[in-house]
Amino acid sequence: MIPDGFCVNLFGTLWTSDKGWIDKWVINHERIHNAQQRELLYIPFYIMYILDWLCRLVILRNWRAAYYAISFEQEAYLYGHDLTYLKRRKHYSWIKYLKRLHS
Repeated sequence: MIPDGFCVNLFGTLWTSDKGWIDKWVINHERIHNAQQRELLYIPFYIMYILDWLCRLVILRNWRAAYYAISFEQEAYLYGHDLTYLKRRKHYSWIKYLKRLHS
C-alpha cells in the first residue's frame, strides 16, 4: 500500500492511495518524470534513480533530504509549477542536477 500523500510513477502510470490531493501541479511533476523515463528507456531510469538516491543518502544521511536531492526530483520540483516547461524542455535536462545536493 502507498502511504497517503505519496504517488508512485511506474512506466507512466500514477499509483496513489488517495487521488484527492493530485492536482495539475502534481500531474505536471509526474509528466516531467515521464519525459525522463522515456529518454532513458524506463529501466535505466529506475536504476539511476535508486543509485542517485543511495549516493545522496550516504552524503546527506537523511532519507528525505536525499530524496529531494535526486537529480530527477530536482528538475521535476523546480519546474512542476511551470505548465509550459515540457514544451521547451531539452532532453536530459536532469543531468545538470547530478552534482547539486539540493534544488
